Amino acid sequence: MGGTYFFTVNCLQRKNNDLLVRNIDLLREVIGKVKRTHPFTIHAWVILPEHMHCVIELPEGDADFKTRWMLIKMLFSRSIPKNERRSDVRIQRRERGIWQRRYWEHLIKNEADFQAHVDYVHINPVKHGLVTQVKDWPYSTFHRLVEQRVYPQDWGGGIEGALSDED
Repeated sequence: MGGTYFFTVNCLQRKNNDLLVRNIDLLREVIGKVKRTHPFTIHAWVILPEHMHCVIELPEGDADFKTRWMLIKMLFSRSIPKNERRSDVRIQRRERGIWQRRYWEHLIKNEADFQAHVDYVHINPVKHGLVTQVKDWPYSTFHRLVEQRVYPQDWGGGIEGALSDED
């Protein structure tokens, strides 16, 4: 079991929300804490203002990504001030108004699928118009992969040709 997965995790409020980058150090700390107690390997990760994408690999025999995401969301939410708008339903359920309840998850099928999703993670800041070159977005594993010579520094200078037809 285990497996390698692509995830998209969104904040509840997407419009004009920079919560994740504004609290980037806290988010990194929380991810690290969860990673230490519930191990996983990070192959690619990008934090955008109000959502994030990643490709992670779980240990052999462990496919419990649900607990990992529950902990990341919970620990992050508990660590920031309670000043977000909440619906009556969320108030009744004693839920914060930080995260969308669900997330997108995809089990990576093969090497081509893996590479396509890792590329998608890293091109995302360009796709959303946050930067014109991937290297200019600071909240990404792209920089580590450049140091490891997986990507050239100038990879993804624009979205032309970097996205598949299904994007």
